[in-house]
Amino acid sequence: MSASTFVKSTLILTIATLLSKVLGSVFRIPLQNIAGDEVLGIFSLVYPVYMVALILSVAGLPLAISKLIAEAHTKQDKRSIREIYITASILAILFGIVSFSLIFLFSEYIANAIGGPSTRIALIVVAGTLLVAPYMAVYRGYFQGTGDMKPTALSQVLEQFVRVGLILVIAYYLVEQGYSDEIIAGGVMAGSIIGALASLLYLRVKYHRAHIEIPEGHQYSLPLFKKWMKVILSISIPIAIGSLTMALFNMVDSVTVTYGLRVSGVSTDEVNYLYGIYGRGLTVVQIATVFATSIVLPLVPLITQKLTNKDSEGTRNIIEKTYRMTHLISWPAAAGLLVLTAPLNLGLFTNMEDNTMLAIINASSVFTSFTLLGTGILQGMNLARTAAFIILGGVVLKTVANTLFVQWYGLNGAAWATMLVYIVIFIINTIIIYRHIPFRLFDKNVMKILFSAVVMGAVIGTPLYFFEAGEMTRLAAMGYVMVAIAIGAVIYGGLLILLKAVNLAELPVIGKRFKKK
Repeated sequence: MSASTFVKSTLILTIATLLSKVLGSVFRIPLQNIAGDEVLGIFSLVYPVYMVALILSVAGLPLAISKLIAEAHTKQDKRSIREIYITASILAILFGIVSFSLIFLFSEYIANAIGGPSTRIALIVVAGTLLVAPYMAVYRGYFQGTGDMKPTALSQVLEQFVRVGLILVIAYYLVEQGYSDEIIAGGVMAGSIIGALASLLYLRVKYHRAHIEIPEGHQYSLPLFKKWMKVILSISIPIAIGSLTMALFNMVDSVTVTYGLRVSGVSTDEVNYLYGIYGRGLTVVQIATVFATSIVLPLVPLITQKLTNKDSEGTRNIIEKTYRMTHLISWPAAAGLLVLTAPLNLGLFTNMEDNTMLAIINASSVFTSFTLLGTGILQGMNLARTAAFIILGGVVLKTVANTLFVQWYGLNGAAWATMLVYIVIFIINTIIIYRHIPFRLFDKNVMKILFSAVVMGAVIGTPLYFFEAGEMTRLAAMGYVMVAIAIGAVIYGGLLILLKAVNLAELPVIGKRFKKK
């Protein structure tokens, strides 16, 4: 792949990933507005279980396939390309069937472990997507292996547009027809299946237009399946575990937060409603972290290339720049979300329930971003297994913290547990990265960034001390948020320039680094 093609492909995939993730996060706001907190609660309880199953079935496949096909493509080895494609397709179908079957067979037990019987229909419906998504991932991996990122990018956006559109349309229709929250939650999950089918159809058409030539006399066999299966799984499994971070933690929340609430004497229906309130915080944080992780995404793959060339100094520079960019984005986002918690809650979700819980989660978003970044860097340093063990340790810590804190402090306890776990993982990731490649995490420029974020937050948050946000209309609350964001951006940017906290020439330098590849 040429340098310009590499840069263009990376940019296309990054923009598509950003757009699809924003769509996948933002739609929860109108869903809550249309169907209410209990439906959002059921959705928020069920979806992490599905996402864990999906990531285990899919996450590592595209990267593993793309790596293997890229190698075979370079050697013009069409025989191996076909063998990899067939093996991956068989694995994908098997993964999908097994994952769906396990969730379907144990749906009653899973439902009772999370939000109770009312979550079972939604769980079964969304699990149907597992019959489609793994096979779809094979095509994405194939195209990525040939250096063509457009099919993956377009299929991601297509899937999300269809999925989100159908979820909102189905929710509106079922609410208008007066169906129960249980049926509405199950119905909206159908959007995930149809979105995946639309993406798969597009990818299949694109694949068949590629006209893959099959070598004459070449027969696929069981020994070939075993050979490529071992290779694919050895690459994909550590990647899958490393990709589980937020989904796995959200699944732990589904089980332990609801358990803690029930132990505290909360009824099953009330648990789903309260988890919907908690889901508001998860929605806002996902939106905040999408931007941070997407902007740093193109830099992380460079780490692998630098280490391959034994360029320790270059690796250090990349890590420092990536951390600095995350500081630059995450601290003002967290400060803004924290001080604007009340009007955001009212403007986005129609009321101001559990502002304290939402504020804690908003503040934790900065550590969530650094955790995702650290995991990505460890994977780039060929430490995917280490990253996986850290995540599994985080799961244990979050399970214990949720179980105790929720019983003691209710939903606020779940929010404190979330912050604690992400801080701990951030620290551990940073220590391990530092031991392999010593780098500067904090310097005077980072302190200037922190100062600028704090001042910005203080300025846009101060007016809320002179009048109650609860007295605003919903429209006025959103108006305040939008004006505050605009003013905050000017203040933050102005302070960065005034304090010389950012070298504006850095962005072109980063671009040149890509072009040199």
